[in-house]
Amino acid sequence: MRRALRIVGSLTAFAGAALIAWSVLVWQWQDPFTGAYNRWEQRQLSQSFERRSAELRLPTTATAAPSRPQVALAARRWRKASPVGDAIARIRIPKLGLDAVVVNGTDHDSLKRGPGRYLGSRMPGEGELVYIAGHRTTYGAPFSRIDALRKGDRVVVELPYATFTYRVTGSRIVAASDVGVLRSRHREQLVLQACHPRFFATHRWLTYAVPVSVEPRTTATQDNAAVLAGY
Repeated sequence: MRRALRIVGSLTAFAGAALIAWSVLVWQWQDPFTGAYNRWEQRQLSQSFERRSAELRLPTTATAAPSRPQVALAARRWRKASPVGDAIARIRIPKLGLDAVVVNGTDHDSLKRGPGRYLGSRMPGEGELVYIAGHRTTYGAPFSRIDALRKGDRVVVELPYATFTYRVTGSRIVAASDVGVLRSRHREQLVLQACHPRFFATHRWLTYAVPVSVEPRTTATQDNAAVLAGY
């Protein structure tokens, strides 16, 4: 009996230590198993995004780059032509060391693949709310350090029709039930969302950014693809 109790005690202590070690691992980095799955998905998405990007360019002339209305029209067409879960953009956040493919949708299966655009929001260039959510601890944890973003930090979103540069303006925490944050204020604004605090879903961490420039992608040479500063 004593031997059995010692064995049970040892197993319990080992399980406890393993659980603590696992929690520290996920807290400091991410879940390695879902992370491996996400890396495989991201490779597939990257290939898909490159294929889709090659199919879409904005028209231009020898003297003028595409106008804002042309960019907005291409954005609307891209949104309507993009199925749920498909690759729609690439997001780069230098402050976080993030370079990930964004998928269309924020349902469970879509967010397993990468950061996702809320379907009730718009695409960059449409002049409305652009809302992107991502995990903090699982499936690559793209927004694990979202709370490290500060005012002025840069967020770049690359799409087949243009590349947009945003500057962070601030952040806040809201209740998970606050659906008001999903309403557009009828101006271009990027919102990045992650659960808060980590490991819980009671609240949402929101980081806000505004566009500062857009570089249309065209069929012309790079010299003709002028940057529209102060977009």
